[in-house]
Amino acid sequence: MRERRTNPIGRAATAGVPRVSIGGLRLAVLDLDQTAKFMIDVVFPQRRTNRPLYLTSANGEVLARCSTEPMTDRLFRSADMINADGQPLVTVSRFRPGRALPERVATTDLFHVVARKAQASGLTFYMFGADEEENAAAVANVREMYPDLKIVGHSHGYLRGDALRAKVDEINGLAPDILWVALGVPYEQSFVEQFIPQLSNVGVIKTSGGLFNFLSGSRARAPRWMQGVGLEWAWRIWLEPRRLFWRYLTTNPRALYLLVNRSDP
Repeated sequence: MRERRTNPIGRAATAGVPRVSIGGLRLAVLDLDQTAKFMIDVVFPQRRTNRPLYLTSANGEVLARCSTEPMTDRLFRSADMINADGQPLVTVSRFRPGRALPERVATTDLFHVVARKAQASGLTFYMFGADEEENAAAVANVREMYPDLKIVGHSHGYLRGDALRAKVDEINGLAPDILWVALGVPYEQSFVEQFIPQLSNVGVIKTSGGLFNFLSGSRARAPRWMQGVGLEWAWRIWLEPRRLFWRYLTTNPRALYLLVNRSDP
């Protein structure tokens, strides 16, 4: 099995995090609160690294894509830490001897745990991604939910060329403790790879998928029972059949194969 190619600084900062191989990726054996605490501890009271730590998340679709898309595989393996954002990954881990994943660390849940801790610690956020309307609505709702949270800036993600490079320079100048990047797989991972050298003043970069759509209120979470049994993908297909039906039809069988055959024995 290929090893993740992490920066030595990232390896040192995450050395104490236990991991288990599920579906071919090494995932952090942390629950929601532990993951949030890790993100806070990395930057508070002072930053432990001189470059951003890169955190991302994997679900069944990600496992399938990493197994068939070399670029996506490389981008995920370069992360300093990968969380399990998929209930089937957690369930499979519990049928294996040794360490099991304690729970699903969905970014849509993680954001709120981190926000509460950041608000109490005086840490800062920058929210980058989605379109202009979704981004603005997400930020407005977050400010209402967490009035003492310091959001030093935000921007939609539809930027290219000089405009994008200027925005990256602006983000670095604002030096947020945590930068949430919501561009979707693999664009957000590619953004991190390209620009992490220019974001030296940022503490942690967390890729976030469709997080801002949930924060804005334009997209609803699946019922809790569906989340608990690993059927959130079915809920998403019901909401967006034209966009997601073929995606899940092609990735779910591959993900199941990987979960059975490429997880720690």
